[in-house]
Amino acid sequence: MMDVEAGGRQYQEMNVDGGAVVQTFLYPPDIGLRVNLRSRRYARERHAYIIRNGRLDPNWAEVDRKLLPIAGRAISTMLHYSGYNDILRIYATTKRDGVDYNLAYIEAESPARKHEDFDPTYLNALFNYAYAKGRAGYPWHKAPPVLEEAMGA
Repeated sequence: MMDVEAGGRQYQEMNVDGGAVVQTFLYPPDIGLRVNLRSRRYARERHAYIIRNGRLDPNWAEVDRKLLPIAGRAISTMLHYSGYNDILRIYATTKRDGVDYNLAYIEAESPARKHEDFDPTYLNALFNYAYAKGRAGYPWHKAPPVLEEAMGA
């Protein structure tokens, strides 16, 4: 609980992780609607580098046929796809505004999925995987995976 004051009154409030609302953002998407970012005055080369600290492929899991496990899995799935949709929204915004799109994320060939939070074996394997990718010259993705597949990239 956090103590806050509003309108001269004291309250206590609880906050939820901002990832429940938006997990990834670049700039307000309506900026490109308010001004023409490609016009002479605003024209310049722009590059967006989006680093998604997570996987984008589906995470299949068996769930017990009980209310709480089903509700927990539904929330987990919603949060996963909320993050994926952020990536798609940012891609569409950058294409509209003429911004070079570059995406990095934990790919399907990465080490096995974690089994518990802060699992040191998984975290070390993931670090070594990312370090090797960086040393080799990470090939930034020019579109989200579903669109790369559709474009045959």
